[in-house]
Amino acid sequence: MSLSLQILTPHSKFKTPYNLSLIMAVLQQHNNLVFTFGSKYSKSLFFFNSYNNSCLNYVTKPLASTSSSLFSSPFQSSRPLVRLTRVSTAPVEYVPPAPDFDFHKEIARLKALKLKLDNCPNLMDRIRVIDSDSRVNSFFCSHKYSFSRVLETLRLDNYEVFLLKCVVAAGQQHVFGDVCIQFDATRSSLKSALFALAEMIENWDVNDGTGRRGVNGYGLETEEYEALRSMLKIIADVERFYDCIGGIIGYQIMVLELLSQSTFERPCLSHNSNNSLKREITEIHPPSVLDLSQDLEYASQAAIWGIEGLPNMGEIYPLGGSADRLGLVDSNSGECLPAAMLPYCGRTLLEGLIRDLQAREYLYFKLYGKQCITPVAIMTSAAKSNHEHVTSLCQGLRWFGRGRSKFKLFEQPLVPAVSAEDGQWLASRPFKPVCKPGGHGVIWKLAYNEGVFQWFHDHGRRGATVRQVSNVVAATDVTLLALAGIGLRQGKDEFPANTNILYVDLPSAELVASSNDETSLPGMVLNVKKAITFVDQFGSKRSVRGGRLECTMQNLVDNFFNTCSSRCYDGVKDGLDTFIVYNERKKVTSSAKKKRTEGDKSLHQTPDGSLLDIIRNAYDILSHCEIKLPKIEGNEMYVDSGPPFLILLHPALGPLWEVTRQKFHQGSISRGSELQIEVAEFLWRDVQLDGSLIILAENVLGSTRIDENGETILQYGKRCGRCKLENVKILNDGIDWNARENLYWKHDVQRFEAVKVILHGNAEFEAVDVILQGNHVFEVPDGYKMNITTGDSDLAVALKPIENKLMESGSWFWNYKIMGNHVLLELVEL
Repeated sequence: MSLSLQILTPHSKFKTPYNLSLIMAVLQQHNNLVFTFGSKYSKSLFFFNSYNNSCLNYVTKPLASTSSSLFSSPFQSSRPLVRLTRVSTAPVEYVPPAPDFDFHKEIARLKALKLKLDNCPNLMDRIRVIDSDSRVNSFFCSHKYSFSRVLETLRLDNYEVFLLKCVVAAGQQHVFGDVCIQFDATRSSLKSALFALAEMIENWDVNDGTGRRGVNGYGLETEEYEALRSMLKIIADVERFYDCIGGIIGYQIMVLELLSQSTFERPCLSHNSNNSLKREITEIHPPSVLDLSQDLEYASQAAIWGIEGLPNMGEIYPLGGSADRLGLVDSNSGECLPAAMLPYCGRTLLEGLIRDLQAREYLYFKLYGKQCITPVAIMTSAAKSNHEHVTSLCQGLRWFGRGRSKFKLFEQPLVPAVSAEDGQWLASRPFKPVCKPGGHGVIWKLAYNEGVFQWFHDHGRRGATVRQVSNVVAATDVTLLALAGIGLRQGKDEFPANTNILYVDLPSAELVASSNDETSLPGMVLNVKKAITFVDQFGSKRSVRGGRLECTMQNLVDNFFNTCSSRCYDGVKDGLDTFIVYNERKKVTSSAKKKRTEGDKSLHQTPDGSLLDIIRNAYDILSHCEIKLPKIEGNEMYVDSGPPFLILLHPALGPLWEVTRQKFHQGSISRGSELQIEVAEFLWRDVQLDGSLIILAENVLGSTRIDENGETILQYGKRCGRCKLENVKILNDGIDWNARENLYWKHDVQRFEAVKVILHGNAEFEAVDVILQGNHVFEVPDGYKMNITTGDSDLAVALKPIENKLMESGSWFWNYKIMGNHVLLELVEL
């Protein structure tokens, strides 16, 4: 049976990107095909027989009419039209290799090429080597005229041409799309005929008969030109960043080596670069385990070390991940957003990280009376405009009152996503390889390349804590401070583990990161257990099983090991350079990293689930203060309902729980109540809450000033807002728990009533021996103190200015001091 297919290309504005894929799609169901391809001036006929893979005839003749349908059958008018939607179901920019693709042969070819390139002293020698590659030579000879015109007209420099040739040498020329048709020496005669046909169609894409192709005169539309420029930047970043393993060629070698281990049996394939493992190993000694939940005295001591050592610490945030599972989208623009921008409990996740850090700095100030501003290094990426969003957020919040100089933003490269079947790069359209960030493990080499280690050194920092943005509980109680304290005190690094919190000795990390080999890219893996989803050039969503070469951050420690000249028996664990810290899970990790789907019965790793862990931690704090609260059940009890109550406490109330607990004494919180405290100088004594209580201070930690560089700087402890509640009963209808639009993890809820206290500047609020029933808003202006007591018939409200001599310190404050391994508080009235 034969089928005729006509494709009309009236102008060069109307390109035919579907030509090759359409032919391949139709071939799957028809044996004999007659194709009619034409411009507005002429048309040509081809007859293909798929049994003998041959092109039987070729005829060119004038086109009688341009009014015929785009897809028609000249032989049988009753035959259904070929549907364009069929095209999107077939690979567009990706053509699988032959079924007998030999991984090992291809790896050997690429390794031989890499070896030659490694021995080249300069770019011109590298170009000569890449030109000698059989695949490059064949491809460019086959498309000498068309590709040369593209290169010449675009005025690409030698390095950019070299990069494109590396892509071809790596076997990924299909990402060029139909601008330069793929050449494959091993393809069948039918494929060769189809490619030749598609290339001829491209040549017919003329502009009013002038022979100049495309809007730029060389076969590229403006969109394709911009895509090419974008691709050049991506592959240049890959070549530069992965120079330690051979650039683009080395990247592909690693991909193929990992895939060749086992194509589908193992969902996550890993590469171990530790050359020491090749030696004979007689014994492996894991480091000592320090369980903070069991040895409470040691945990307190370690936390004190962490506070003392804060001036020697830096903070590192790897924010470059694409966070596809979170599915975060701007509700106004429809733009995909990175995880750092997730609005969580009233603020973005990035704001939450800085807020936790400032709580530790505030604790340091209260203990030692000194200002300590920790330098923060943030790894971003181009995924979902991550770098632009993070930069814009920091600028909009005036760098959180820390000064621009205390931040170092550095952007990780995007890397090509590959098919799990054969390692071919996925592409959504010509010059548009599907790219993702290369895993958080690239942070070490990137930090070295971008001068981050030197920047920390210039700030006098020896160690750093590393937090992932989606982990909302990492700074809970002693966890982060104890981890840093042990690392600083004993000069150790964190042991390799799948964890969200790391302590790293900066000189040790820099030593590994600066190595000019694959050890600077720790824990390379190819995770192909998830599908890669992207939108093709026809606007259709496609899903392909694949992954990209990733590095794992914690595997930096694979390079930290101790050797002994003789066998050791005693004290080995204590002498190792690494250590492990344990704590209760809800104090270490609870992530908001994936969107909860409708009907999903699991809250694990969702914002909903992590909020429950925050509330559980609040329960543990307050229940030890003789405050009665409803007990929290397992997550499964709240799948179809909200949490039993909402408690959100500012971390500067502690952050150590033993500090927070000294600010709360007795009382109760009823089921369905809401408590939000955004003030650090706070006292709760015998308060009964049944409803909503919200306390908001502008100056939670202190006031701001403008420094000599014109930057806004937060001064800890100066002109803080303050609140005291003593013998107070609060009764109101609170949250409307039946409101369908409630998003509890966003703290976006509907309320019937609430008691709200708003403190401007250094305002103070005190309520003593009073019942606050119904809806109330107490707004206190800067420089004033409001007292609420019981009057003759109603509330008695007194508003008085704060004395001038008390404007900085307030009329009362908490005095912090260290006693042994603990922090004790004393309330000082002035």
